[in-house]
Amino acid sequence: MTIHILTLFPEMFKGPLTESIIKRAIEKKLVEINIHNLRDYSTDKHKKCDDRPYGGGPGMLLKPEPIFAAVEEITRKKIKGERRVILTSPEGKPFSQKLDRELSQLEEIVFICGHYEGIDERVKKIVDEQISIGKYILSGGELPAMVITDALVRLIPGVLGCVESNLQESFAKGDLLDYPQWTRPAVFRGMKVPRVIISGDHQAIEKWRQQKAEEKTNQCKMKN
Repeated sequence: MTIHILTLFPEMFKGPLTESIIKRAIEKKLVEINIHNLRDYSTDKHKKCDDRPYGGGPGMLLKPEPIFAAVEEITRKKIKGERRVILTSPEGKPFSQKLDRELSQLEEIVFICGHYEGIDERVKKIVDEQISIGKYILSGGELPAMVITDALVRLIPGVLGCVESNLQESFAKGDLLDYPQWTRPAVFRGMKVPRVIISGDHQAIEKWRQQKAEEKTNQCKMKN
């Protein structure tokens, strides 16, 4: 998979893309992630990418010219699989594990990171999908792009050391949360690992885990 990210702040991506799972995936050439500075596509002598909104109002909007130029340049190359241009936006479709799996099947994704008060409405003409990571406002679309990228990379075959990890994590089976887990020591500061977990009875363990996962999911739903 190839991921392109259009942003005014490319330096923000240095940490998330140079550590842990994503770093290893890049090194193994399982994913290619390209960060594009939107200012490089501006025709303004000061590399300006924003302007005041017509009709007045607070803040600044991202201009359409550099975004169109960047997307057209990136998508000029033909690919074998499916490509999707995604705008990270609070008005978009809620990001979920189901959508994550859908996106992980694509060959190429282009993320447009919004900023300031938003973007020129005409940019949506070249967007295939808008995605939101929650009902709240952030300073820009960079953090949502990082979150979605992290979730996507985990689903690429060969990225995680254990193939079963993706199958057993929260939301891997519909809306079901993951079951509680423990590791050694069996007793820590008076707190004990449940007897069934260390019993060695795998059938009983699986039954217990299913029950606890359902309980945790129901408790979470009640809180929300």
